Amino acid sequence: MPWCVRQDDHVTDRDPIHDPAAMREHYRLEGLDETELAAHPMDQFTRWFAQAAQAAAQGVVYEPNAMVVSTADADGRPSSRTVLMKQYDEQGFVFYTNYDSRKARDLAVNPYVSLLFPWHPMARQVVVTGLARRTGRDETAAYFRTRPHGSQLGAWASAQSSVIYSRAELDASYEQLGVRYPEGEQVPVPPNWGGFRIAPQTVEFWQGRRNRLHDRLRYVAEPDGSWRVERLSP
Repeated sequence: MPWCVRQDDHVTDRDPIHDPAAMREHYRLEGLDETELAAHPMDQFTRWFAQAAQAAAQGVVYEPNAMVVSTADADGRPSSRTVLMKQYDEQGFVFYTNYDSRKARDLAVNPYVSLLFPWHPMARQVVVTGLARRTGRDETAAYFRTRPHGSQLGAWASAQSSVIYSRAELDASYEQLGVRYPEGEQVPVPPNWGGFRIAPQTVEFWQGRRNRLHDRLRYVAEPDGSWRVERLSP
């Protein structure tokens, strides 16, 4: 059976395929030492992201720029979703969204955010905490122009996070936009669509190790603009 049977507080008939408590991955990759780190967390991220991108090219990692974005509303109720990072530099990490979406509404009242890059096949994670601010319209427009025509139409068709009657309603909206802005014609940037840049305050690099004794090294921003590195117990 696909679940655990408990008798007298003992687990029996444990199914290693379906039972999460029986699932085991024994990490054997190299560790992460303080002496190996770059001075700036974004330089260290560049190193790891390049390796994740190479793993993606080999079919090992899927969408290395995918990250889990966690926000909280004014009452502290959290929500998470996976989005695609579209840019990063010393100023932070950038993603794009509808400004009427749930995450954008959360960020309007509570700009603190957490990002998680889950590179599971490499037994690695990067966890970022920081403050979000909107990108400028020029930067948003420059990125929007690089999107495929269908994705540009999709930004107009979807009132992200709103309740819709059916899939047919969404498809009809998209088809109407396709008639209005056919392939090859410039699609304007939606006024309620744009980017967020997450300025990091902490950046943790997590490397899986054997026996669950993982390496966790976290950069912490100091008031003078420098970064302190601390090791966290796994």
